[in-house]
Amino acid sequence: MAGASLGTKFLIGTFSVADLTSIGGIDISADTIDVSTLEGDGWRQFITGMKDAGEVAVSGFFKPSDTNGQKKLFDDLGTGTVGSYAIVFPSPISQTWSFNGVVTAFSTGAELEDAVSFESAIKVSGKPSWITT
Repeated sequence: MAGASLGTKFLIGTFSVADLTSIGGIDISADTIDVSTLEGDGWRQFITGMKDAGEVAVSGFFKPSDTNGQKKLFDDLGTGTVGSYAIVFPSPISQTWSFNGVVTAFSTGAELEDAVSFESAIKVSGKPSWITT
């Protein structure tokens, strides 16, 4: 059953990042290793190599008072801290992506006739967990 995105949360540890308008998803891919041989039938053969869960982008309205969310992302970028993150989908989906990662980007922006914005990106480190909540 499909569900609406409204109510989805992005957590740092147990704290929700405030005022988000967009949360990117986990994007898992795998490298391939060519194992073709001279004895083959002329077709390349492959095995799975290293896997990568990508980078999760979050964006929303800039809220400097969100010390456990937006400010924490900024601080973790500066220190290089590996943090614990989660994307929590509301009912009826009731699923959670849980992962460790490092913050790779943080920016703010201001445009005429728009609220001040922020964006951040977290590179997933290791294998993410997909959990029914």
